[in-house]
Amino acid sequence: MQQTTVVRRVLVAAGVAAGAVALTAGCKVQTGPVSGTASQPAGGGSSHARTDQRADAKAGTGVQPWPSWPGSAGHATSHASSHAPGHAAPRDSSHASSHASSQRHTPHRPHKTRPAAPKVVLAPGAHGERVRELQARLRRLGLFDANPTGYYGPLTKSAVAAFQRGHRLHTTGTTDSDTWHALRSATGGRPPQGELHPPTSKPIDTPDRRCRTGRVLCISKKSDTLAWMVDGKVVSAMDVRFGSHHSPTREGTFKVAFKSRHHVSTIYHSAMPYAMFFSGGQAVHYSSDFAARGYAGASHGCINVRDKAKIAALFAKVHKGDRVVVYR
Repeated sequence: MQQTTVVRRVLVAAGVAAGAVALTAGCKVQTGPVSGTASQPAGGGSSHARTDQRADAKAGTGVQPWPSWPGSAGHATSHASSHAPGHAAPRDSSHASSHASSQRHTPHRPHKTRPAAPKVVLAPGAHGERVRELQARLRRLGLFDANPTGYYGPLTKSAVAAFQRGHRLHTTGTTDSDTWHALRSATGGRPPQGELHPPTSKPIDTPDRRCRTGRVLCISKKSDTLAWMVDGKVVSAMDVRFGSHHSPTREGTFKVAFKSRHHVSTIYHSAMPYAMFFSGGQAVHYSSDFAARGYAGASHGCINVRDKAKIAALFAKVHKGDRVVVYR
């Protein structure tokens, strides 16, 4: 029995030595203990392994006890572990976390919409009482150099544009809600009836000093108006137009020579209703052409009136011998 035990020990020692020689020859030396063997194998295997390891290091083939270079088993294990399911790579994880955080904390910015344009109140071509109010308010500010006519024409558009420029509004010449509100604030209460419906298209000119006494037909070429005045007070007024450059209306102080209700011109064969002659063939009378064409036309030297009702009423009041003053 004792001999058998000795034989077994010899065989084991021989096997360990042979294994050490084989590992050394293959340059894959494992310095740690081998499972199932003694920590110090017989035959001096550990000493030979250390000698070969130092030799490989000098030759540039340093042998590491547990290889960790790329492609090695240790590196593959480490790399696989870092990418194991449920674990993201450090760089990717940080980027994803930052991206998710930026999305979570970015405030919602609502889409900005442009404000609606102000509503149009009055536009060129309009007519009526509201246009008269617009014109009267503009005239209060000195922007509309005429009396209200109730028609939104080029003069009104130009006046509205001037108001808009002065109040830093969008300059269009069209009266929108912003312009209308600003104009009402600048001009106060609603204009009275006398401002909305004045007797003439243009404001009556300051009466000539010759018109301040007695009964006078005071006629201004500057304002294109006729004012019937009694003792310095205006009783009635109306629009008038004059002769052309080739047949001008005379200026000066005259007297009514005679009156003719249904007069017809003997020179031009045209009707001259309610004619009041003051200088030769020149007279104050109603003109259907003036009523139709306005200031686009002219007379042959007479003073035309376009409001038939007004001239008819005036004709009834004026007496032969009343003064007529025509001035510029």
